[in-house]
Amino acid sequence: ASKGGLILNAVINGITLTLDAHPDMFSPNSPDTGTLAMLSSVEINKGDKLLDLGCGSGIVGIYAAKLIGAENVVMTDSSETAAEFAEKNAEKNGVGGIKIYCGSAYEKVTESDFTLILSNPPYHTDFSVAKAFIEGGYHRLIYGGKMVMVTKRADWYKNKLTSVFGGVKVTELNGYFVFVAEKRVQRKNPPQKEKNKLSKKLLRKY
Repeated sequence: ASKGGLILNAVINGITLTLDAHPDMFSPNSPDTGTLAMLSSVEINKGDKLLDLGCGSGIVGIYAAKLIGAENVVMTDSSETAAEFAEKNAEKNGVGGIKIYCGSAYEKVTESDFTLILSNPPYHTDFSVAKAFIEGGYHRLIYGGKMVMVTKRADWYKNKLTSVFGGVKVTELNGYFVFVAEKRVQRKNPPQKEKNKLSKKLLRKY
């Protein structure tokens, strides 16, 4: 067992994980229900590049690495303890190649070509952390990429994700809200030709 002495076992969609956890960490004894709700709502496919934002002991990133390979997963957390445990847990579960950063929000994350950003943001803080997660997430995703978050609070997240991404899909599962916001392909302005045609018609009228 680890220094903290807690072992967390989880079977998610048929994948078995065994993680060491520290008593001070979020949900150290069992997989958090919100995290499981989030993972049941998202498809992780070959070709994805995933960021586990606020990774804690690493359950989301390690699960993803089992599906898409450690080289396609990045994990980050502001807690040094979490980053340390996430690293040990990645090795313990055979996906030791995951890149792990320790820093606030995207502070240390250099990549900006993610197709998925998954986050179970801290509940007991004001919304400044969540705000940084969402606003920064938009810029770290490729077009068509998705930010997926799970929280117990619906309204603030729905409004914030909608204002940044232009829309969000909300699913309620086991008392949690799972949000999926897609970075949509930029819509170009209507073609100039159309505009000119219209203005010529208008010109004729007058």
